[in-house]
Amino acid sequence: MSSSNGKVHSETCNGGNANKPFKIFVGYDSREDIAYQVCRNSILKRSSIPIEIIPIIQSDLRKSGLYWRERGQVESTEFSFTRFLTPYLANYEGWAVFVDCDFLYLADVKELRDLADDRYAVMCVHHDYTPKESTKMDGAVQTVYPRKNWSSMVLYNCGHPKNRVLTPEVVNTQTGAFLHRFQWLEDDDIGSIPCVWNFLEGHNKALENDSMTFPKAIHYTRGGPWFEAWKNCEFADLWVKEMEEYMNEAKKNIDE
Repeated sequence: MSSSNGKVHSETCNGGNANKPFKIFVGYDSREDIAYQVCRNSILKRSSIPIEIIPIIQSDLRKSGLYWRERGQVESTEFSFTRFLTPYLANYEGWAVFVDCDFLYLADVKELRDLADDRYAVMCVHHDYTPKESTKMDGAVQTVYPRKNWSSMVLYNCGHPKNRVLTPEVVNTQTGAFLHRFQWLEDDDIGSIPCVWNFLEGHNKALENDSMTFPKAIHYTRGGPWFEAWKNCEFADLWVKEMEEYMNEAKKNIDE
C-alpha cells in the first residue's frame, strides 16, 4: 500500500476465510510506483481467496544483505534479477506467484492459483515473442533472448526440491541466461498456463467475441499508459480506469 512518503509494504486480503494466504510477489521499480499500485489494486479487488501481496524492492533486499549484484547495462527494471528470489522469500513453501508490476489483472487470481500442478517446479506462459521495438518503457534497451517474457509472470512451486537452487548466492552470481531461461530446470519441469494470464499488449491478439482469448491479465511489456510515449497503447483505457479507481479510493481513505 502506498503512503504519503511513497513506501510500500505487503498487504493481506483475507477474503472472508482463515485459509493461509496465497502469496503474490510483485516486482517493484521506483520509477513505476503507480504501475505497482494499480497492479496491486487490480489483484486485490478481484480476489475471492486470501492473498498476500509482497513487493520485491531491490533497495530493501540490499539493506538486508540478500541482494548485492551490480546492475548490468541491459537490466531494464530494478527487479530484473530479484524476481528469482521468490521461492527463497516464500521460505521454499507452497505455491506463489511472481509478476512484473506492469500488469493489469482483469480476473480472480483464484483461477490462476487453481492451475497449479505439483508435477512442475514452475508454470508460466510459453511465449514465442520477438519484440519489434529496440527500446521499451522510458527508453530502456529492449533485449531479445530465448524464452523472453516467460519469467515475467511465474507460478512457483516453492517447495519443489529443484527450486532450492535459487538461493541469494545463485541469484546474485548466475548469468541472465541461466535465470531467465530457467536453466536450473529440465524442460519437463516447466508447466504451461494459458496465454490469457500473461497477455502481451501489442503482440497477443484477442479475437472478437471470444472470451477464451480475452486477457485475464494484461502485460504492458513495451510500456504502459503511465509513460507519456505509451499513453495510447492498446488497452490503455482499462489501465487508466483502474488507476482512477485506485486514486479515488486512496483519496477517500486519506479524507477519512
